[in-house]
Amino acid sequence: MSDDHVPNRQIRAAHTDTTITVYQAYSPALGVPAARDGRFPPAWKRERMTWIKPSFLWMMYRCGWGTKVDQETVLAVEITREGFDRALREACLSHYVPEVHADRSAWQESLRSAPARVQWDPERDLQLNPLPYRSLQLGLSGPASRAYADEWTVSIRDVTGTAREIRRLLGAGDEAGARALLPTETPYPAGPLPHLGA
Repeated sequence: MSDDHVPNRQIRAAHTDTTITVYQAYSPALGVPAARDGRFPPAWKRERMTWIKPSFLWMMYRCGWGTKVDQETVLAVEITREGFDRALREACLSHYVPEVHADRSAWQESLRSAPARVQWDPERDLQLNPLPYRSLQLGLSGPASRAYADEWTVSIRDVTGTAREIRRLLGAGDEAGARALLPTETPYPAGPLPHLGA
């Protein structure tokens, strides 16, 4: 799909009939045991907000291909679509949008009560430059964060090696080789999300 035909706000992800893959990056102290055991360890703080990203390249932009401090371990977390869809239904936008919210106080009230929030950030290309359309970040807090860690998670894979190999290939000028290692992300069938501006 050319850039001209990509909606400005669209969820693109690796997904199956029952799961969707999202990405996060952690220090090795958290990321390594999570990938080893296929679940988040007790040290993973279930009460704090956690941001999940269906876009691999947006995660690479955020963590610098797994080189930033405390983001050296890149995880591909496969979660249930049921859980992800519920979070989307219950989410609110992280910022006020007049076309979506009745007024600023209505938005602030939804922000206080919603267990999830959404940001739409510019998607990234292989060189991590911004593209003219946006990608979803989903923030989970409280019950949604706990459900993500302990109920929705199906598998956790360490994809740090893949991230670093893509970066190495790009540095060597092998863009085709780097592109071949990217996960296949296609439009996710979430349906209309008017409360999230999509």
